[in-house]
Amino acid sequence: MTEHKVSTREEWEAARNALLDREKELTRLGDELARERRELPWVPIGKDYTFDTEDGTKPLAELFDGRSQLLVYHFMFGPSYEAGCPVCSSSADTVNGAVPHLNARDVTMLYVSRAPLEKLQAYKRRMGWSFPWVSSRDSDFNFDFGVSAPEKQISPLLEAGVPPVVERLAHNRSMSPNRRRVREAAETCLPFLAPRAARERSRGTLLRAACRGADDTAQLLRAAAGASTGDSSQLLRADDHAVKTKFGDC
Repeated sequence: MTEHKVSTREEWEAARNALLDREKELTRLGDELARERRELPWVPIGKDYTFDTEDGTKPLAELFDGRSQLLVYHFMFGPSYEAGCPVCSSSADTVNGAVPHLNARDVTMLYVSRAPLEKLQAYKRRMGWSFPWVSSRDSDFNFDFGVSAPEKQISPLLEAGVPPVVERLAHNRSMSPNRRRVREAAETCLPFLAPRAARERSRGTLLRAACRGADDTAQLLRAAAGASTGDSSQLLRADDHAVKTKFGDC
């Protein structure tokens, strides 16, 4: 049986009220941070970005779809992926119902990924989604906005070849290691992994984190979380059966 403190109702109420004061303080701090975020300066976009959409190639300005605000979610789905990131997919399950409310408030929301549009559309049908999803495959959009890293940035991390950890993962999952997919996994996730790896003061941590996702998106997510703790095995313990049932072997 789990050991946990047991108290009287009065003791619980006193502790709960003390915690409530801290929760209100956190709410007020969050409101203040949100206000400061809204007041950040705007930056003009001078480059002509283009995207593949269901209605053909469109420039960034047309993605606003006649509204004054554009909300973009960078979905982790690289060009060689066969399925989307499980965490991105999980959050995307909640978006369909929110899109009409955002549209009514002068906000267009869409998803952007570097995979070809055909792959995105197929995965979108498989998952039963209806929100807009565009491909930035032929654009620098992801790189310029810091959600993907160019090859020249990840090459030094992989110059020694495929690390042993990828070999082990490939062997354990009966897959052959693929250097292109290793590079793509690192390219997609390096911007997110780098701050965590820096806290570990170890480039090796970043290298292992990036490369663990070579053939398994779920492994990459575990590695990304593990880069900040040094123990990826204790994080993101998803039900493997549920993940495979919905997302397939990602």
